[in-house]
Amino acid sequence: MAANEGSKKNEEFVYRISTAEEWEELQSSGATFGGDLDKSTGCFHLSKLDQVQSTLQNFFMNVKEDLYLLQIDVKKLGNGLIYEALDGTDFFPHFYGPSRSFSPLPLDVITKAEKLTLLDGKFICSLLG
Repeated sequence: MAANEGSKKNEEFVYRISTAEEWEELQSSGATFGGDLDKSTGCFHLSKLDQVQSTLQNFFMNVKEDLYLLQIDVKKLGNGLIYEALDGTDFFPHFYGPSRSFSPLPLDVITKAEKLTLLDGKFICSLLG
C-alpha cells in the first residue's frame, strides 16, 4: 500500500465497521486493538463515508454477528491517520496511532455509533443516509 499524505481530503469524519464484540469492548474498556486484520497489519482499517457500502458488500456480507458503524472524528486521530491507495486510485483511511506506533483506538474519538441492518442485500443505518 502506498501512503499518500497529499490525498487527505478535508473530511470531518471517517468510519469504522465494527463487530458487536468490538463495540462492546470499546464501551467497557474505553479502547480496542480491533480484529485480527488490524492487529496483523498494525493499523485500523477505516472508510470514508462513500466507501462504507462497498466495504460492507465486499467484506461483511457473511458476518453472522451484529455490525455497527462508528463515526470517528478525524481531528481526534491526529497524525496517526494516513490515507493509503489500495488500487492506485482509491485512497482508504488507516489509523496507525501516534508516530505510527500501533495503539488502541480510543472510545473518545467516536462521535456516533449505529447498528447496521441488512435489508434487501444492502446495509442501512441513518449515518448512511
